Amino acid sequence: MSLAPRAVLVHRTSEYEELLALHGTHGQAGFFLSSRGRSIDEVAERHRRARRILSEVTASVPLNWRQARVERADLDRFLFGPEDVVVVVGADGLVANTAKYLAGQPVIGIDTDPGRNPGVLVRHRSRDAGRLLGAATSTGGSFDELTMVEAVADNTERLRALNEIYLGRPGHQSARYRLHAGGDDDASETQASSGVLVGTGTGSTGWLRSLWQERASRPVLPGPADPRLVWFVREAWPSPTTGTTLVGGVLERTEQLRLVVESDRLVAFGDGIESDALELTWGQSVRVGVADTRLRLLL
Repeated sequence: MSLAPRAVLVHRTSEYEELLALHGTHGQAGFFLSSRGRSIDEVAERHRRARRILSEVTASVPLNWRQARVERADLDRFLFGPEDVVVVVGADGLVANTAKYLAGQPVIGIDTDPGRNPGVLVRHRSRDAGRLLGAATSTGGSFDELTMVEAVADNTERLRALNEIYLGRPGHQSARYRLHAGGDDDASETQASSGVLVGTGTGSTGWLRSLWQERASRPVLPGPADPRLVWFVREAWPSPTTGTTLVGGVLERTEQLRLVVESDRLVAFGDGIESDALELTWGQSVRVGVADTRLRLLL
């Protein structure tokens, strides 16, 4: 007998909760903010609104469904199942944080702060949660299939990301590696840089775009569903042994960027989550390309 669907509600600790954890009491947190020209009332109101919306979404889950909640910090330890419907309650970035741990499960984005969040990935309101949960499990549900990027190390460890993958030194100091562009061993170069960024169309409005705007030669950025990636080398350093020729490009569906590590430690992490990274040492290699898995985001 097949299992009933499980609604997995993903949320994150609010700024107000972080302030209380740091300062101990509402009053102490309020004093800290007021001394810096801010009011705790605004922060507390956003916290209350987010918690109210989370409660409304919880109440919208059908009675015959199972439920689970997971906080952002625990995503790397949570086991998602194939029957899950993932409801991200928060900001756009929380959808990206969640996407890397999924394997094709439907995702619903609920905006907790309309007008403050862009709403690119959290497209819906809590009042529609019941209808959206039904649509996510019906044959007529409509989804955006968003391209993801994947890094695979030579020891078979891998990670995925919705926006971008960073490869470089922890702390973004100078990294040394040999870069092979597009899987073509003839197009290779030893480099020293502050890292390499490989990203998707979804990520092209963020970190990737800031690098793209700095370049004299700008590739056409992909759309969120386009099966291609763009990559940029950050601050490549010219020297007698390192070059600056291969500093950006496009990866089509079957192409990959390969880095061979030539320093004591490099990392690869996705969507800004440095705590969940691939650890790479001297001589190891990593390949980055279009992931087989896509994010299924309910329209």
